[in-house]
Amino acid sequence: MARKAQELSALVVGRLKEPGMHAVGGVSGLYLQVLDSGARTWVLRASIAGRRRDMGLGGFPDVTLALARDKARQARALIDQGVDPIEARREQRSALKASTAAARSFKECATAYIEAKAPEWRNPKHEQQWTNTLEQYAYPVVGDMLVRDVELAQIMRVLEPIWRKKTETAKRLRGRLEAVLDWAAVRGYRSRENPARWRGHLDKLLPAPNKVANREHHEAMPIDDAAAFMVELRAKPGLGARALELAILTAARSGEVRGARWPEFDLQAASWTVPKERMKAAKEHRVPLSPAAVKLLRALPRVDGADLLFPSRKNTMLSDMTLTKVMRDMDLEAVPHGFRSTFRDWASERTNYAREVAEMALAHTIGDKVEAAYRRGELFDKRRQMMNDWAAFLAKPLPAGGKVVPMKAKRAT
Repeated sequence: MARKAQELSALVVGRLKEPGMHAVGGVSGLYLQVLDSGARTWVLRASIAGRRRDMGLGGFPDVTLALARDKARQARALIDQGVDPIEARREQRSALKASTAAARSFKECATAYIEAKAPEWRNPKHEQQWTNTLEQYAYPVVGDMLVRDVELAQIMRVLEPIWRKKTETAKRLRGRLEAVLDWAAVRGYRSRENPARWRGHLDKLLPAPNKVANREHHEAMPIDDAAAFMVELRAKPGLGARALELAILTAARSGEVRGARWPEFDLQAASWTVPKERMKAAKEHRVPLSPAAVKLLRALPRVDGADLLFPSRKNTMLSDMTLTKVMRDMDLEAVPHGFRSTFRDWASERTNYAREVAEMALAHTIGDKVEAAYRRGELFDKRRQMMNDWAAFLAKPLPAGGKVVPMKAKRAT
């Protein structure tokens, strides 16, 4: 046990300026160390497990004499219990650093997850959709929370207000919340169970999406108005109008047309090969081109140094609103994607083509595994004849004075 020195007053301690170790008393082994630079710091000198150790207690005067004595007493109490206070403090600091390193907000984790996973997503639009839904619905509730503290109560606050009103959006949002929280757990930012999981958890608290969802449909144009619409569309100038015309003639999705590039087309063979990266089913799709579609393509201007058929002014893809705006400018409520339904209705109601021919023309994924296993071919020749007939239907003569009349369009999937 260190010899107990005379107990100095705070006034006397404050006057200690000579370099060296000055015992201040009150607690055995407590010293004020004065450095050559003039700086002063508290040191507790003690024997720990038979070894003399010097333990720093902070600088003077930030740590007062009274506080230094309290710290020294606490350290000696730990030594008496068989605990090394120096190692204990080191472990506490290490734990604090680890805790601080793991302190990430939900928004920080979501941003990092999106950045990590975005290269996997086929459509660049998915990244923006992830960001938009989280910013609109999740961040106001959990964005600034530490991700380790996000629990069921917060998840319910995010989902409940929109679960019945915007079911499809809420369903996707739940999956995104679950993915971000799983990512955070793997990275060591949280250790609790995932409160956004569905099976055996949220499915006990929220109704099944397919029981409450009002399925959203695309506005489609009635079959008998399509030819009149094409007349007015072909009279409109601009690449947006031409892109919409090609989409209608090929029954393709907007993104497939807006991203179309000249090397994908063989005008001599009248075919268009859409790479799997732009297809919803992630599978290459060959499209037979009708004479009307080939004529449209041959008339398109070619932009030097640009592969895109329909480049924007910045030589990038047209936005997904470009084709919609063409129809809005024509005072129509139908949307471009709805023409796929118009085509499907025409094929089933006005022709004798088999269902699978129309479905393959639309590049729909086959839900029936047995049917998918047996459908090996492309039915390309049959699809070519069907697309030729579709183009002929769209070009049929109009009655005198015929024109497109704005109307409430039917809803289509």
